[in-house]
Amino acid sequence: MTRYTHGQHPTVTDSYRWRDAANSAGYALAEMTPGRSLLDIGCGPGTITVDLAARVAPGRVVALDSSPEAVELARATAEEAGVGGIEFRVGDVHALDLPDASFDVVHAHQVLQHVADPVRALAEMRRVTAPGGVVAACDSDYSGMYWYPRLPELDAWMDLYQRVARRNGGEPDAGRRMSAWARAAGFTEVSYAAEVWDHSSPERRAWWGGMWSRRVLESDLARQAVEEGHATRADLERISAGWAAWSRDPDAVFVIPRGTVLCRG
Repeated sequence: MTRYTHGQHPTVTDSYRWRDAANSAGYALAEMTPGRSLLDIGCGPGTITVDLAARVAPGRVVALDSSPEAVELARATAEEAGVGGIEFRVGDVHALDLPDASFDVVHAHQVLQHVADPVRALAEMRRVTAPGGVVAACDSDYSGMYWYPRLPELDAWMDLYQRVARRNGGEPDAGRRMSAWARAAGFTEVSYAAEVWDHSSPERRAWWGGMWSRRVLESDLARQAVEEGHATRADLERISAGWAAWSRDPDAVFVIPRGTVLCRG
């Protein structure tokens, strides 16, 4: 893995708990049928994993993340939800410590934008997928995000995030590259589709703007930005204030496009 841009600060991990199978893996739900084995790569705090595990039960489920802290959060999420039988592992998607043809479904949500070599990662996912199985992957596309009003502070946020993420070895515009990466990894059948997250309702706007107004000051992104000379603390405070102002605007809109692929062969 590359250096994970967001880190494991509560402003990051708590925001991921909003994600579930319905709002984050809709494109792949038809593949999540009872009895199929599932590998969930980049499980984070485990809210999507727990949902998917219920759909494939009694199939085997392995949840994997490069962060030991994330794996422990996922374990706690499963325990709190009363979902047992999930195997939790720390691992590297570039070199999965798993046998060939081990799983019917390999799922990766918001992973490929952060890895050093997305094609190699997808090739590893392909290796551990059983004949007749599928790899389902989804990533956001930062340059494709749009918002209103077009505040200069949010423009500065986008520029800052792109610079820090690329310095960390990631590709923040992963969503548009998913199909190309999958074919380069050797898949012969790739189905691409776009989905969006819409944070424009009053409730979503307050949550999204409030979260980013804190994250840009408190998370690993903030620390890296200052330490590596991408921004000053004053710059971050201006961006934070811009997020707070955006969240209070009754006409504010924020939409995140996400590229998805179902890969076979």
